[in-house]
Amino acid sequence: MARTTESGQVGTAAEGHPVGTITVTVADDHPAVLDAVSRFLDQNGVDVLGIADDGEEALRELERLRPAVAILDLRMPGFTGGEIIRRARAVAPDTALLVYTGLVDQETIVDALAAGADGVIEKDASMLELVRAVRLVAAGRSYVDASLAASVLQGGSFSVGLTTRELEVLRLLADGNSNESIARELHIAPDTVRAHVRKAMAKLSASTRTQAVATALRKSLIS
Repeated sequence: MARTTESGQVGTAAEGHPVGTITVTVADDHPAVLDAVSRFLDQNGVDVLGIADDGEEALRELERLRPAVAILDLRMPGFTGGEIIRRARAVAPDTALLVYTGLVDQETIVDALAAGADGVIEKDASMLELVRAVRLVAAGRSYVDASLAASVLQGGSFSVGLTTRELEVLRLLADGNSNESIARELHIAPDTVRAHVRKAMAKLSASTRTQAVATALRKSLIS
C-alpha cells in the first residue's frame, strides 16, 4: 500500500512545497500507525509525501520521492533490522533516516545506527517528540531517544584515548545539538567543534557523526 502526494524534493516553492517545509515518507506495516503518524505530521507542518507498509515499497517510495527524512520501522515484510537502513542509505544517500521502532534491544538499535540511521525514536514517545526528532535529523543533527539510550549502554572498559572535550562534544551531539550550538555551550569556535568531532570519529573508527555517537553510547563513554 502506498499513498503519495506531490512528488519532489524539499524546500522550494517551485517544487510545490513552501520554503523550509520538511518532507517525509513513512514506512510501517501497521495501518493504524501509518495513519496516526501521517495525520499528526501533516497537522504539524511536516509534508508527508508517501507511505508504505513493507520494506520493498518503502525503498521504491524513498528512491522516487527523495524526501528530507524517511521514517522507517525496523520490522516490516521484506527487510528487518539494519538491512532496511543499509538499503535506504544506498538508494537515497541525501535523505536523513529516522528509525521509529518498538524494538529496544541493544543489538538491533546499535546495528541500525551503525548501518547509517541518523536517529532512533521509540514508538512509545509522544507525537510531539517524533516531530522534534524529524526536525533535528532534517537539520543534519543526530537523535537518540532518551529512553532508548539505556538499551545501548554496556558496562565494561573501553579505552580509545578520547579527551574530556571530545566526550563533551559527543554527549552534546547525542542530545541533538548542532556544531554551532555546541560551540556556544562550550565557549569554543565551531571549527574547533568540527575538529573534535573528526578526532573522535577517527578514534572510534566511525565513518559518520551518528556512528561515533552510537559507539560512544554502546561503550558507556557517554550517557
